[in-house]
Amino acid sequence: MSMVKEFREFISRGNVIDLAVGVIIGAAFNGIVKSLVDQVIMPPIGLLTGGLDFSKLEWVLKPEDPATEAVEKVSIQYGAFINTLIQFFIVAAVVFLLVKAVNSIRRQDAADPAPAEPPAPTPQELLLTEIRDLLAKK
Repeated sequence: MSMVKEFREFISRGNVIDLAVGVIIGAAFNGIVKSLVDQVIMPPIGLLTGGLDFSKLEWVLKPEDPATEAVEKVSIQYGAFINTLIQFFIVAAVVFLLVKAVNSIRRQDAADPAPAEPPAPTPQELLLTEIRDLLAKK
C-alpha cells in the first residue's frame, strides 16, 4: 500500500477532521480570550489598583545598562503570568460550561422514554383477525 494512499485514508477519517476543526476554532478562541483579558478585564482591575498595568509588572533581576548595549535587562514578568492565568481560568470556565451543556443534552436523550408500544387492537380488529384466521383454515 502506498504512503499516499495510507495518508489519504488517515486524513479522511472523521476524527482527524474533527480534531483539525477543533484546533482551528481553539486558536481563534484563544485570540478572543486574550483580547478579553488584556483589553476588557485587566484595564478596570488596573484602574481599581491605582492605574497599575499588570502586563508591565516585573521583578528586575539585572537592570539594563544604557552605557553598553550588550547588557540586556533580565526580569521575571509576573504580570504577564497573571494575565495568562486569568486567560486560562476563562478558557477553563468556558470548556466546563460547554461540557456541562453537552452532558445535560446527553442525559435528556437518555431519559427520553422508549417509543411507546402500539396500542392494543380494538374489539373490531380482534374480531376481524379471528374471521381472517378462520377463513385461512378453510
